[in-house]
Amino acid sequence: MWMTPRLLPAQPAQQANTCATCHEQGKKLETSAHAALTCDTCHEGHEKVPHPEGIAKPACTSCHTDQATAFEDSVHGQAAKGGNEGAPDCAVCHGDAHELRQPKSAEFRTSVPDTCAMCHSDVVDEFRASVHGQAVARGVTQAPLCTDCHGEHDIKKHTSAASPVHSNNIRDTCGSCHGDVRLTRKFGLPADRMVSFDSSYHGLASKTGSQTVANCASCHGVHNILPSSDAKSTIHPKNLGNTCGTCHPGAGQRFAISQVHVSEGGQEPAAMRWVRQFYLLLIPLLIGLMLLHNAGDWVRKAVRIRRYGIPAARPGGHREVRMFGFERIQHALLVLSFMTLVWTGFALKYPDQWWARPLLLWGESLRSLVHRIAGVVFIVVSVAHVVSLVVSRRLREHWKEMLPKMRDVPEAWNNFAYNVGVRSKRPSRSAHSYIEKAEYWAVVWGAVIMAGTGLMLWANNLMLALLPKVWLDAATSIHFYEALLATLAILVWHFYSVILDPEVYPLDTAFLTGVSVREHAVEEEKPEEEAETAAR
Repeated sequence: MWMTPRLLPAQPAQQANTCATCHEQGKKLETSAHAALTCDTCHEGHEKVPHPEGIAKPACTSCHTDQATAFEDSVHGQAAKGGNEGAPDCAVCHGDAHELRQPKSAEFRTSVPDTCAMCHSDVVDEFRASVHGQAVARGVTQAPLCTDCHGEHDIKKHTSAASPVHSNNIRDTCGSCHGDVRLTRKFGLPADRMVSFDSSYHGLASKTGSQTVANCASCHGVHNILPSSDAKSTIHPKNLGNTCGTCHPGAGQRFAISQVHVSEGGQEPAAMRWVRQFYLLLIPLLIGLMLLHNAGDWVRKAVRIRRYGIPAARPGGHREVRMFGFERIQHALLVLSFMTLVWTGFALKYPDQWWARPLLLWGESLRSLVHRIAGVVFIVVSVAHVVSLVVSRRLREHWKEMLPKMRDVPEAWNNFAYNVGVRSKRPSRSAHSYIEKAEYWAVVWGAVIMAGTGLMLWANNLMLALLPKVWLDAATSIHFYEALLATLAILVWHFYSVILDPEVYPLDTAFLTGVSVREHAVEEEKPEEEAETAAR
């Protein structure tokens, strides 16, 4: 009684109709995502009627191999492998294969929370009450759903480094929307949130691989994200103290936590703007003058040495002690701690640079520890220097040579004018000139500023409990710009003086031996010297 057409090749609709004679799923298939398929694409071995027993159920993996592979490695797939009978399979999430909706349809997308709620009802309830869930309820198709953050077939545990909601990946997951210019403009969202986070300590430390530093979810929540205007939000002004206090005990007890997302040139407190503008004016001015001074000095000396050779030092002139033994020890410790501070400090600011990567292989905690140890050494050396001046008369008398004097101003001006070609006659320069004094007092100034702001940042919990947050913001800016100024000054001013200056090249060994190869005291060039020079 069975009809032979069942053995002939059939179009999808025809075969569905043929199978629908006995199977009602055939009609459902016509409007599903699988409408273009024939029944025997999935149901192999059913050509004979009645159908043989023991035929294997259709396997989605025969067509959806990539998705199946991803699912096997997911938290759901692993649960199924472990024998969890409640673990979802393809049908649990996608429904009956004969009536699948198109994945790109609005209906398919908006049903995602309902699908996840079959197992994660508590979490979905939180999500529906959140700013994201409310946007979905209003029909905003670009609002994020469960799968936008967690993934689809390849969902991993949040503790897995491969998960998009792992602590190291949350910034990029949130940034896919909050860092998208088109989306932020369309929905009126602040456009600088990712930039401000990336430039903060939290963002920089996260970039180095720290898993303990605060990320987006630490402050804003996970599924229960609410706008700051909502009294239930973790970032509502009244709740910021508790939110920040999770990591910084006592934060906001005396002063309300002020603006958190701070970006230079964008939304920033006035104090930060003043600091930035001050240093952006000061650094180019000072470093530019240093470069101009040293370039002119190098040309003048190079020409003189090329023409007449290196002048013989006056008898005994080079034997003056420039650095006593304890001063050389201080200098060595200062150099070591300063170079370590520069490396470990800028490694946080620029973690992607090649010179920072070796340090960051061991993580942010080691970088931070080394930086603080170097800071303590720097401070101890600075204090030891002051104490040595108090207890040692010899060092104190030597130090007095570094005190500014009225003659330093005209001496500096005349030498600068000579170096840049405004003055033709070489001026005099004292044994401890403006060059050494400017450098010494710059170190003193920098040590006070860097130590003060560094200690504030180290004791950030105490500072947040005692002072408004803007003080820490300003201290952060000052610490960075002062470090930049100090580093450039060492490279341009000090390295020229002890390495590149033609009078001492390739190295002034005073920091090793105590005496310098340089003839420090220079007398003003006399008219007869000029005549002798011209006659040569």
